[in-house]
Amino acid sequence: MPTGTAPVRLLDPDSAAELISAARTLLTEYDGSATHPGLLAEVPSAAASLSEGIRHACRPVDTADGLFVLRGLPVDDTEIGPTPGHWSTAGDAGAVYDVVLLLLSTVMGTPLAWEGQQEGRFVHNIVPSPGHEEEQTGASSSVLLSPHTEDAFHPGRAHLLVLGCLRNHDSVATTAASIRQVELDAGEVELLSRPILPILPDDAYEKAQGYTGAPPAVPTLWQSEEGLTLRFDPAYTPLDQAPEEHRAAYARLEDELARVSVAVSLNPGEVLVVDNDLVVHGRVPFKARYDGTDRWLKRSSVRVEGRRTRPPAEEAEHGYGQAAVEAYA
Repeated sequence: MPTGTAPVRLLDPDSAAELISAARTLLTEYDGSATHPGLLAEVPSAAASLSEGIRHACRPVDTADGLFVLRGLPVDDTEIGPTPGHWSTAGDAGAVYDVVLLLLSTVMGTPLAWEGQQEGRFVHNIVPSPGHEEEQTGASSSVLLSPHTEDAFHPGRAHLLVLGCLRNHDSVATTAASIRQVELDAGEVELLSRPILPILPDDAYEKAQGYTGAPPAVPTLWQSEEGLTLRFDPAYTPLDQAPEEHRAAYARLEDELARVSVAVSLNPGEVLVVDNDLVVHGRVPFKARYDGTDRWLKRSSVRVEGRRTRPPAEEAEHGYGQAAVEAYA
């Protein structure tokens, strides 16, 4: 089992109340719809007016852990209603926290959406769904969600992943492991820095899986100016096509990531921020009840302008035909 703890940043009560109030004000202007284009257009100015305490809490990830938990937001378990049975039926359930995540994400960078995922929403509902129990997606439950880089198949993937917890009665843990904590020798790093294998689109991107272009080979590791970064999704990497020495190095990386992994059981009102260039994340298995009380997270993806943590060669990738859309482009 993973061990260790995640760094915690505390929102004081005034800052938490300020975030909730700003979110409710925006929702009131747009009939309670967190997906209204007008609301989205007003988020940058609302985020710019937030207090220094909130901005300080949202400062860049600043430790080798590559993540932190933001704690202090209030969540009323009755007010948010039952956990949706599928993202497509969520509607505006928990909409105030959609807007809170948009505000926090905008302080940290620019929210990112995908044309082919959850109807292009900038905040996703992550809930267990009947019929998806054994997939390697956020809708699964009964299987281990393997550690991975979010949207690893795509060159336009987020720099930061933001997970806000609304409900987690069963203390289901998110797992996380940082490349800056592992111990690999120089030969293993060199092998994994070669573009040998592609990373294929995951099951959340059905159209991308049907893309007919040749899958680009990508490096697993890259030495950036800031240090070692990774791009990792073993469930969608055809490792059987790699030379034996590459598979051995990859297996060593998997073992090391498992060794340094931490388990983060989010409580309602806690927000996990993960550096998607340093940290792979997953989830432990659990038994879904589908009775309205299951684990419910909100997820946003964030790009950080000017960040240099990825190989320049990524710019030539086709992204399997999937378009990433920045909120304020």
